[in-house]
Amino acid sequence: MQNQFDPRTTGLDPAIAVGVPRAARDAGLRSYMLSVYNYMASGVLLTGIVALLFANSGMAAQVMATPLRWLIMLAPLGFVMVMSFGINRISTGTLQVLFWAFATAMGLSMSTIFLVYTGTSIAQTFFAVSAAFMGLSLYGYTTKKDLSGFGTFLIMGVVGLLVAMVINLFLQSPAMQMAISAIGVLLFAGLTAYDTQKIKSMYAHVAGTDMMGKTVIMGALSLYLDFINMFTFLLSFMGDRR
Repeated sequence: MQNQFDPRTTGLDPAIAVGVPRAARDAGLRSYMLSVYNYMASGVLLTGIVALLFANSGMAAQVMATPLRWLIMLAPLGFVMVMSFGINRISTGTLQVLFWAFATAMGLSMSTIFLVYTGTSIAQTFFAVSAAFMGLSLYGYTTKKDLSGFGTFLIMGVVGLLVAMVINLFLQSPAMQMAISAIGVLLFAGLTAYDTQKIKSMYAHVAGTDMMGKTVIMGALSLYLDFINMFTFLLSFMGDRR
């Protein structure tokens, strides 16, 4: 399942300020970014554990053959919408609970990859995406180039990708699916760098405010989605099926 959800509209609407060496060296900024990465990595780990356990239990194959699969597939989207549109109304603690619930729901949704692809293929793809993600995120963090202009193009690309995916649900074209997967990898690779820079720039606007904790969680959600989408698209493009 591809989950192209976009939590970037959170009501914060911060100005983008990039490439500030003093901010990059600031201990508060480092702590802030470390918190974002810790949340993101923990969410990915939780999703992987839930997906593996659900698939190995045999329940995934049974449940996904029933109408209940639609609830499992759409639940992550529901969590993202609640978190994105409700950020100004819900507490930081509630947002944390929603993030972990979202990661768990994603695990249930992604459990089918263990039924479709070989374990070796999944592991190889995961490590390849992990390495690419670290490099791209490091670039987004350290570059002095303003990536905000690319962000608009990339988000429009994701919308176009969603339209193409819907069309291919009816066409069932293997060639089109391969093209969608390849383009998806490139789009979310770019979004990884863009989101990292955007999250970094938000620190100056939320440091010392009540929004700090919420911004950390929503930043982790953005990077989580970039990672997961890059992983699922690359797995679909290069993965070995059982």
